Amino acid sequence: MNELLQWLLTPISGSTHHEIAPWAYWHARVMVLAWAIVLPLGILVARFFKVMPGQNWPAVRDNKAWWHAHRGLQYAGFALMLLGVALAWGNARGAHPVATLHGAMGWGVLGLVIVQIASAWARGTKGGPTSAQMRGDHFDMTPTRVTFEHVHKAGGYIALLASVATILLGLFAVDAPRWMWIVLVAWWLVLGAVFAVLQHRGRCMDTYQAIWGPDTGTPASQRPPVGWGVRRYTADQWQQKFGPPPPPRMPHQQR
Repeated sequence: MNELLQWLLTPISGSTHHEIAPWAYWHARVMVLAWAIVLPLGILVARFFKVMPGQNWPAVRDNKAWWHAHRGLQYAGFALMLLGVALAWGNARGAHPVATLHGAMGWGVLGLVIVQIASAWARGTKGGPTSAQMRGDHFDMTPTRVTFEHVHKAGGYIALLASVATILLGLFAVDAPRWMWIVLVAWWLVLGAVFAVLQHRGRCMDTYQAIWGPDTGTPASQRPPVGWGVRRYTADQWQQKFGPPPPPRMPHQQR
């Protein structure tokens, strides 16, 4: 047991000595928290929970729980990322080539995140029966909305994949202990398995349908959804696949 513990605590290079500056390990902690936990969870919520489990869709539409969770998690992740950048700012001079490459990729990921936020702010109006104005970029699927969906979805996945490579380079640059590599890879495998199961089950519903139902009678509701693996359903198909919601529990009667 002691030998296993010693092996796990040993740096990946096998070195018997490991020392890291306080700014570097706090930088690593907040970046891992942001990019390995907070932001991936926000992506999972947005992709697979536009219709929540037990929601009686399409009778109940436009459940905003996923939207609030996605927005909160992504802004929290962005704030953590800015904190990580601040911790590294001015402290990483003279780093060896791997650390330099890690920093360059980190700036690239930050740039992708800024594009994500800018595209979200420029996504246009919503419209539809639940809005004050029926006409809207989303309800009409205007070029503004279509462009946003292409940029936001593709950019998010590219940033996430780039963050994995950036984190691994960071671990290598500081010669992180073996247990950190194992925990991170295991966590990513868990996330990947959850993603695969939910995708296979067909939980990735088109946002347009989740908000306005199977068919609004407009051309926009008939166009193919943006993004890979996004599904459209009729009401019957959804009920057959996921079943009707459970009946409400009745309180026990007093005897």
